[in-house]
Amino acid sequence: MRGFKGGIFGGGFRTGRKFDAADLQLIILALLAEQPRHGYELIKILEERSGGFYVPSPGVIYPALTYLEETGLADIEVSGTKKLYRITETGKARVEENRALIEITLAKLGQIGEKMDQVKRMFGGEDGPGEHGHDDAFDRDASEVRAARHLLRSALRMKHPWTKSEGARIAAILENAAAEILRPKTDPKD
Repeated sequence: MRGFKGGIFGGGFRTGRKFDAADLQLIILALLAEQPRHGYELIKILEERSGGFYVPSPGVIYPALTYLEETGLADIEVSGTKKLYRITETGKARVEENRALIEITLAKLGQIGEKMDQVKRMFGGEDGPGEHGHDDAFDRDASEVRAARHLLRSALRMKHPWTKSEGARIAAILENAAAEILRPKTDPKD
């Protein structure tokens, strides 16, 4: 997929825009093939499947849905102010033509979600094991790594709330740091 570039998450997303328009439309079609959905529901599903890493805005989802409807790949059922989107037969054929690519992409979203859960646990999220949702052995670590982790958490809290551009800058820094941490050791004595 053109918008599905390399990154710290094993060939997953890059910082910034996560999918290009055609890729997002294909993933939306695949989700509509599962069952009819509202736009907001599609946003939530992508957020959940990626562990919060990818949360498309309404300004991205709704134009994609409009395009799918205009090209005959999806239909809309209007109920009051809500629109329920359904895949058409033409849309189902498009999904089948791209099934392998869709499955790879959704699997990568799932992998990213798992890794995001790990990151949340490491930085004090509430999803991990142990008391208060933390990995107890990780929390008892008294090394320089623990001190640096706390320094990072403090720096992030001091900068929050951040602008969109500042958030992108911080995300890039954190991705680079994570990639460096995950890089294989070059010195066998370490």
